[in-house]
Amino acid sequence: MNIETDMSKRRRKIIVSVLYTGIAVVFMLLCLCSKQSSSQWRTAAVEKGDLNVEITASGTVNPHSLVAVGTQVSGTISRIFVDFNSRVKKGQLIALLDPTFLQAAVEDAAASLNKAQAQETLTSRNAERTKNLFDKGLAAQADLDQAAADYEAAKAAISSARAQLDRAKINLAYATIRSPITGVVVNRNVDVGQTVAASFSTPTLFTIADDLSKMQIQASIDEADIGQVKIGQNARFTVDAYPDRSFTGTVSQVRLQPTTVQNVVSYTVMIDVDNPDLVLMPGMTANITLAVQQAHDVLKVPLAALKFTPSGFQGKTGVRRAGSNDSAARMTRRPDSANAKDTTARKRDRARIFILEDNNPKLVPVKTGLSNAGYVAVEGYLQGNLQAGQLVIVGLINQNNKTTSPQQSPLGGGAPGMPRRF
Repeated sequence: MNIETDMSKRRRKIIVSVLYTGIAVVFMLLCLCSKQSSSQWRTAAVEKGDLNVEITASGTVNPHSLVAVGTQVSGTISRIFVDFNSRVKKGQLIALLDPTFLQAAVEDAAASLNKAQAQETLTSRNAERTKNLFDKGLAAQADLDQAAADYEAAKAAISSARAQLDRAKINLAYATIRSPITGVVVNRNVDVGQTVAASFSTPTLFTIADDLSKMQIQASIDEADIGQVKIGQNARFTVDAYPDRSFTGTVSQVRLQPTTVQNVVSYTVMIDVDNPDLVLMPGMTANITLAVQQAHDVLKVPLAALKFTPSGFQGKTGVRRAGSNDSAARMTRRPDSANAKDTTARKRDRARIFILEDNNPKLVPVKTGLSNAGYVAVEGYLQGNLQAGQLVIVGLINQNNKTTSPQQSPLGGGAPGMPRRF
């Protein structure tokens, strides 16, 4: 009796266990179906247009020529004729130094010259008398030689005194400060009454910029990007003073001198800019976008489309391939060429995307071309299997928990090896 009771209990336990297991399986299937039904494809349209690869950089707006006007003589500033933003012409008087000591130096040099000339006259007459006496046998040869030497020394003294006078006059002329170029005064470093000393270095009195209607930008380009920069390329830039306005320029020079800051190597690129309305001022910071490569009228898709693969895709059921010939199917398989260089070229050229057709993903093998940080140019392997306006899948959206697949944006961000540009 007890044996029958135990067997009955065991049967009930087994039955209950089977029931619970069945319920759990049904519940899991329902949840799975619910998830699948609540998932949607995240898509973006295949676009046709231009694709640009651009480099971003920063630089400083400056005039083509910026001249620091100094003085070669020391003295006190007696008068100033220009101020900040004054327009000046080449040779225009802009400042004066007190000429008192310089004028005195000129007069002293002139007196020294007169003295040397008088001494030259005396030695000339003495040399002539000594020669006459020597001819009559009344003077020795030594006396004649000494008189001739004194005369030659007097002539040399005249040349030296004349040079000193010229130097004094030049220094006096340096007291008159004139503009070396035609332009605008952008800086004034002195005031009337200030003493400037030119003993060791030339002090800067003014800074004058040439024609401000023609400006240039000194842009700092990273060494990783400098190889793509060429003379004649177009550049766009903005300045903080006019954030809603875009300016244009042209690359005019790529300097070979490297600049290293914290182990980061960069090169200076000069960009010529027209400034007819004079809104660009010296020293402004320019945020530059430099177009280095362009592709016109191409099909392009977000980079995220190349990364996306439907869950569980094995290239068999559930996903239809574009086209029916075997060559398109072989494009999706791993190449088995022995030549490593050809294999690398194939991998770079071959890719696949999934377009949405009847709410189902459809594989389309494509050739990739130019790319930037957001898009890549693509071309279908088969005629007409990829067209503008088709929806390409870039990820999944789950409606249950409002989360998305790793491709948060249709652009998907930059891929490894892609330029750090927009």
